[in-house]
Amino acid sequence: MSDVVLRAEGLHRTYGSGETAVHAVSDVSLEVRAGELVVLRGASGSGKTTLLNLLGGLDTPTSGTVSLGDRDVTGADESELVELRRRDLGFVFQGFALLPVLSAAENVELPMRIGGMPATEREERTAELLEAVGLTGHENQRPDELSGGQQQRLGIARALANSPRLLIADEPTGQLDSTNADAMMALIARLVHERGVAAIVSTHDPRMAAYADRILELRDGRLVRGRHAA
Repeated sequence: MSDVVLRAEGLHRTYGSGETAVHAVSDVSLEVRAGELVVLRGASGSGKTTLLNLLGGLDTPTSGTVSLGDRDVTGADESELVELRRRDLGFVFQGFALLPVLSAAENVELPMRIGGMPATEREERTAELLEAVGLTGHENQRPDELSGGQQQRLGIARALANSPRLLIADEPTGQLDSTNADAMMALIARLVHERGVAAIVSTHDPRMAAYADRILELRDGRLVRGRHAA
């Protein structure tokens, strides 16, 4: 785990100005390496989602920098950001964000289709990813025909479709019961370690820290603690 995939330095994100300014993220610096699962803990309102949006190029910091490998995310224009998200970033959302009119296989295949991957390769990779997340046999089901845990596993498969260097997951267990939440984090940890993906996962659930290689604590927009998991 020697290769730094993600590096953030001195990130600030402020909304508004003057006495009404909200400092959502304040002076955050961090690194995430290939094959490392970093869990970002913090209460609701601590700035976790804002920070993840900055790291994934979905929002622009007020100051500070984000780099993915040797690419400057904060200095990229919109077309470069689109390409970066398409090829190097995978996102897993709390609300699943699956397309309801597409089947499970079509949801996974879509990022590859957009990226121009040949049909035969798309089909093979879709089957491999569905098998990796335990959804073989569910290829033709639509999201509303799947359980919450199955939908979140499908979201992970889709996020890995284009072999991203970095996986960002915002409260991926937030809508799951404790059994499915544990299974979800175990799956993410296994895939991160097997595939050498760098991953940063936010959660307010202290139990999820058990799956981390390293834990970061965010409070009022600031990193207050970082440690390696036991």
